Amino acid sequence: MKIHPTAIIDKKAKIDRDVIIGPYCIIGKGVKIKRGTRLIANVFIEGDTEIGEDCVIHPFSSIGLPPQDLKYKEENTGVRIGNRNIIREYITIHRASVGGDGMTHIGDDNFLMAYVHIAHDCKIGNSVIMANAATLGGHVDIEDKAVIGGLTAIHQFTRIGAYAMVGGFSGVGQDIPPYTIASGSRAKLYGLNTVGLKRNNFSEDIIKDLKNSYKILFRSKLTLKEAIDKIKQEIKASREVSHLIEFIEKNKRGICR
Repeated sequence: MKIHPTAIIDKKAKIDRDVIIGPYCIIGKGVKIKRGTRLIANVFIEGDTEIGEDCVIHPFSSIGLPPQDLKYKEENTGVRIGNRNIIREYITIHRASVGGDGMTHIGDDNFLMAYVHIAHDCKIGNSVIMANAATLGGHVDIEDKAVIGGLTAIHQFTRIGAYAMVGGFSGVGQDIPPYTIASGSRAKLYGLNTVGLKRNNFSEDIIKDLKNSYKILFRSKLTLKEAIDKIKQEIKASREVSHLIEFIEKNKRGICR
């Protein structure tokens, strides 16, 4: 364990032996940091916060501070961050508030660029990219491999599906289905994320089935229920098509169209 002499670390923090903590970092008593993680400098971490292995946290980021939620009254909530995450400069990740499972969750292999804000109770999957100044309201869910453009704001309780791409400078107030592209100040869909699917080695058959499903869902005059019934009857029930249907069936804020 390498700790710069200017770092301040509470005696009750649990830091693995090969963690590197740079100048002027402040680590509170409830914090756990696992092996291989590096705090470059000026990082502030407090509360019931656990950070996994081989993460890199850049200067002026703060993790585990109280949520920006007037309902929060110092309840015992926390943050869980997985392995191999890159957390760039000036990022804020808040601990959970009341009304959820008590944790803000971030998975593995995510790339969070400068000035990203992850609010209380958010759930981030694996291999998610969030560009500069992307902002999540409370209770936002982002599934694996999604890409969020810079200066994008996502409303509370909204979901972003797996392999979806949200263009920069967008405002998202309804769920973005998996495998799609969305953009706009009031975001709307612009088709399937074909380039992203090809880059992630989806087969031509799966891409074709997803394209046909998209057309039935969003380019026909059917209701969502009618469209889903038609997909179930006409398109092979692959894992990807089934996930698209399940995502839409579980929506609460409405689906971006």
